[in-house]
Amino acid sequence: MQKKEYSVEIGGKTMVAEFNDWADQANGSVLLRYGNSACLATVVMGKESDKDYFPLTVEYEEKFYAAGAILGSRFMRREGRPSDEAVLSGRIVDRTIRPLFPKGMKRDVQVIVTVLSIEDYDTDILAVNAASLAIATSNIPWNGPVSAVRIGLEDSLDVARDKGSDELIVNPTYGQRQDELPPKAKMDLTVSGKDGLVNMIEVNAREVDEKILDAALLRASEEIEKIQAWQKNIIAEQGKKKLPFVALEITSEIVAAFAEIIEPKLKALSGIMTKEAFGEMKSEWAAQATLKFPDAESRLLNEYFERRIDEYVHDLAIKEGKRVDGRALDEIRPLFAQAGGISPVIHGTGLFYRGQTHVLAALTLGGPGDAQLIDTIEFQDTKKTFMLHYNFPPFSVGETGRVGGFNRRMTGHGALAEKSLRAVLPTKDVFPYTIRIVSECLASNGSTSMATVCASSIALMDAGVPITRPVAGIAMGLMSDANTYKVLTDIQGPEDHHGDMDFKVAGTSEGVTGVQMDVKVDGVPLKVLTEAFARAKSARMQILEVIQKEISSPRSDISSRAPKILTVKVKVDQIGLVIGPGGKTINGIRERTKCDDITIEEDGTVFVTGRAGTAEAAQKEILDLTREYMVGDKFEGPVVRLMDFGAFVKIGPNNDGLVHVSEMAPFRIDKVTDAVALGDVVPVVIKEIDEKGRYNLSIKAADPDWAVKKGIKPGQGGGNDYGKRNSNERPRRF
Repeated sequence: MQKKEYSVEIGGKTMVAEFNDWADQANGSVLLRYGNSACLATVVMGKESDKDYFPLTVEYEEKFYAAGAILGSRFMRREGRPSDEAVLSGRIVDRTIRPLFPKGMKRDVQVIVTVLSIEDYDTDILAVNAASLAIATSNIPWNGPVSAVRIGLEDSLDVARDKGSDELIVNPTYGQRQDELPPKAKMDLTVSGKDGLVNMIEVNAREVDEKILDAALLRASEEIEKIQAWQKNIIAEQGKKKLPFVALEITSEIVAAFAEIIEPKLKALSGIMTKEAFGEMKSEWAAQATLKFPDAESRLLNEYFERRIDEYVHDLAIKEGKRVDGRALDEIRPLFAQAGGISPVIHGTGLFYRGQTHVLAALTLGGPGDAQLIDTIEFQDTKKTFMLHYNFPPFSVGETGRVGGFNRRMTGHGALAEKSLRAVLPTKDVFPYTIRIVSECLASNGSTSMATVCASSIALMDAGVPITRPVAGIAMGLMSDANTYKVLTDIQGPEDHHGDMDFKVAGTSEGVTGVQMDVKVDGVPLKVLTEAFARAKSARMQILEVIQKEISSPRSDISSRAPKILTVKVKVDQIGLVIGPGGKTINGIRERTKCDDITIEEDGTVFVTGRAGTAEAAQKEILDLTREYMVGDKFEGPVVRLMDFGAFVKIGPNNDGLVHVSEMAPFRIDKVTDAVALGDVVPVVIKEIDEKGRYNLSIKAADPDWAVKKGIKPGQGGGNDYGKRNSNERPRRF
């Protein structure tokens, strides 16, 4: 086996790139290690495609052996469909490397990242750097390398807004990033970039100030440049000669045809271009250009049309300070918010409009037993109590198409909205419910993911979930050329499609909670991002004002249709008592009370979920079962055994006690049977608990008039010589 290693220190750990002959049939490959985490990245370029887009696919393969465990479902102990975590990691790689391929490239390219080992560090960062090295050292045309780093900030650290970089953690471990409710980490930032530019951002944060994010991006850029220099040295030694890329030639006749057919229509728009107008122009161009140039590739004609519209949209913003819908650069489209009012069956709903983007969020509350069990190489035997699922049906963009299922885009948008909301959710001890939100995109014209954040905030408050503050989101855009740039607030479809950046920022009035940035250019300078953060904050405050006018705070009560969750705290050594042998006791409680679920935590916390009084009934049984009795406690219980010297009375699910005949009445009773019979329900009080834990009860102390009310007459015998309990007679346990 042939191999050569290269290393660099990042964040106090050594990153090692190994070039070997493992995958020598691929165009490029590399094995990358960081700590005890490692992944193999390969890239292969196929034949020319007839698709009208660049057919790049990125596969992030999680292997169960990487965690040193036999994972999978109970019946399928092997890898299946990618987990959500794998999909999201693959999207990070895709979004980082895609803009760096030549414009107009149509050859199939497949990047496969195989996670070989995972322990202390997430391999998503490794995957970006490994993919970059694999492509950059291959013969595939690509404008790399590009590098990635993660920046963390622990919640315990108080970071000064003007000098936060001193407290930032480069490539934090899983322990430092622990994702709880609320998340342990104050901030988790993933950044990719090259040559002083940033081309991909992911942020999961707990209301951090924009100045901290600026400091974190600056710190990330320093580490990125270190990795960039390392990669370039490797490429100089290991890099293969790149295959030539020749763009399709645009003839002067095609240029003249565009000027004849489309340019007059663009001038007639007077700077206002609707989605419908764009579609009509594209259809007309396709029809007429095909007639004029029957031998030309349709792909070539389409690419030229898109290029010219890009130029039009860019010139409009950069040179004239205008937008395709006539808005000012920092103007938000009309907003609308509605809390509830859809159906009493749904536990909480939020409806949010931003221009032609309309989203409905529907929320369902469940018990702890409804939590999703996560079993992946990153997280094993973990319960997820907050889920947000995003649906994007074809009618939302006025098209027909397949209905049902989900794709990577849906997974990514749902995950972005979910992490943007996690910072404001209550902890389990405050609100022990499992929460599921479904986002239904009803109409789409720009950033349904951020509209999902807004609608979901409304739904949470409508459902009575005690969030700390509402969260709002906005998508920022960018139009730039070699000399200048313009940041756009609240981009819509054409600005997203033809612009240079899609910069989504979510947060509360106190700070940022989620960020996602993609670009179509090589990257964006830090100063542009600083401006975009400031513009996004201003827009966020406007949206929050609209939301809070509709619903200012969470409703005081949850829906009457939602299950009730009651909490019981038992001692750890009583957990087995509640469960019973083979679950007999706890299953019996469920069956008798008809409650929905009973969940017991390791610390003895018991969550009882039910409707229409079933939770209360189950709670009472558990309290009775685990109750520790004290002298003076009063009960009413049935007589379960008769002895010559007294009667045993049941005082709880599992206990009884002795009422001596002398304790049945304030006067003498000759025979126990003169006073009580089996099954009689009598009042008792605990008079004594002896050294053996036996309960001595008294009826007369509980109710001195009981015997008289029962019509019991005094006995005729003399003295007070009653029989005594045998010292070995023990309380009966049921």
